[in-house]
Amino acid sequence: MEKIRIALIGYGNVGQAFARMLLRRKDYIMEKFGLEPMITGISTGRRGGIIRSEGIDTTGLTDEMFNKELKALDVIDFGEYDIMVELTPINIMTGQPATDHIKHALELGKHVITANKGPIAWHYRELRDLALNKGLQFRHEATVMDGAPVYNLVQETLMGCKITEVKGILNATTNFVLTEMEKGVSYEEAIEEGRKQGFVEADASMDLDGWDASAKLTALMNVLMDVEITPLDIRRTGIGGVTKGDLDQAAAQGKKIKLLCHGWLDENGQPIGVVEPTLVDQNDLAAIMDATMSYVTVNTDLTGEMTMIEHAFEPEIDHTAYGVLSDLLRILTEITR
Repeated sequence: MEKIRIALIGYGNVGQAFARMLLRRKDYIMEKFGLEPMITGISTGRRGGIIRSEGIDTTGLTDEMFNKELKALDVIDFGEYDIMVELTPINIMTGQPATDHIKHALELGKHVITANKGPIAWHYRELRDLALNKGLQFRHEATVMDGAPVYNLVQETLMGCKITEVKGILNATTNFVLTEMEKGVSYEEAIEEGRKQGFVEADASMDLDGWDASAKLTALMNVLMDVEITPLDIRRTGIGGVTKGDLDQAAAQGKKIKLLCHGWLDENGQPIGVVEPTLVDQNDLAAIMDATMSYVTVNTDLTGEMTMIEHAFEPEIDHTAYGVLSDLLRILTEITR
């Protein structure tokens, strides 16, 4: 049976969850597409890399199997693979080095999947056009709302519609912190509890200051509204200034405070993006998004508003891993037509 070879650039929690999920769906892929999936390259930030054309058994990896001299670009440039999956940590301020990883793979004629929102927020149009010119697939479903098919919804289900507005709650950390503070938990205690549960980073400032939400809003606007902006173009306010008193005052008015993302085109067709704590009525959809729930609403010229909600799921990392797997399945659908 013909092989479909995959290189993983980044092998943290998402990469490992994807490898496990790929094994669970190996038989499905072989039956549906007539292709045997195998991972032939792995790059990590700490342990180095592995290149094995015969395939890597990801169930038995040890540190000794990695070559510490192999960097990410070495695996990309010299590995034997058909699809590169970019899973390195995000740099919200530049989109690098993930953008260069993607460029290298596309220039080499490889299809690309990324769960890294940085390249989509900073260089989406350039990468999209490069893939198109090369006749390659470039997929990025897991960059916003994990595995929820936001991009698929618009690109494949709402074909012919023009997206005029996007809005929603896109950052789980800030939503969790605000929910906990409503219960009387302090800001600091809420952050620490999120760390214990494993979804709040050691340095949570990118979430709490609104940068993560801004990058996600930028990615959505760049892809769905075909604009060309960066996170620096988003008017951004984090939740650091929100106090328990603010939340109590909002509750007395029958309202809640949520970190909302909102992007639209002004009367001149210019893109406007805002991320800021916002008062919402307790009956609004945003108000019932508690803890790590999130949602996105798109407004189209032909169908009006469409909303997708992501509920909490355990293990949460599987949401993102499925987003990567769904992109793989979309690529296989295209190349086996």
